[in-house]
Amino acid sequence: MLTHSQIWNAIDRLAARSGLTASGLAKKAGLDPTTFNKSKRITPEGRPRWPSTESVAKSLAATGTKVEIFVGLIGDGAKPSLSSVPLIGLAEAGAGGFFDDGGFPVGKGWEDVPFPSVSDEHAYALEISGDSMKPAYRDGDVIIVSPGTPVRKGDRVVVKTKNEEVMVKELKRKSTKHIELKSLNSEHRDRTIQMSDVLWIARIVWASQ
Repeated sequence: MLTHSQIWNAIDRLAARSGLTASGLAKKAGLDPTTFNKSKRITPEGRPRWPSTESVAKSLAATGTKVEIFVGLIGDGAKPSLSSVPLIGLAEAGAGGFFDDGGFPVGKGWEDVPFPSVSDEHAYALEISGDSMKPAYRDGDVIIVSPGTPVRKGDRVVVKTKNEEVMVKELKRKSTKHIELKSLNSEHRDRTIQMSDVLWIARIVWASQ
């Protein structure tokens, strides 16, 4: 028998694997941003409130997630075990020596931070510096990046170019010749970059918001 906490845990995990918060997932699914807020999970009378089948279906469609994967996210509802992932600041990521040519973390200078286990053993964390990515990410936020996870249109990604520029954007389009990136801050311009100038691109799977 499914429990209330199992279903809500699965929604939280669905959001996290898509690099979103619960409210971000609701917005991406075309729902009211507060649909999945923790305050909405209990009625004013103190009774458990369950997510609707429609809201779950829209969330799966918006993230391109199959039903069987969502079922796997339900698990047993237990608190996930903690492991650790390497962490550096986003400002440092442009320097040489931290990544190999595929965007996997290498070298020294990384710290370790505890984090619920992720499927990509090469996942790492970047700490956001500055407010150029507000309101999506703020100074001090930590994002988890999975270089082994395929990237798709609409994903938030980290891109590193051959001139050592590192940026966090939303992937609008990717072809064999170039990638189109949408800025997370409306005050900053979108970018189109030739694939020949891209060292690597990796998907953001979680953010500490």
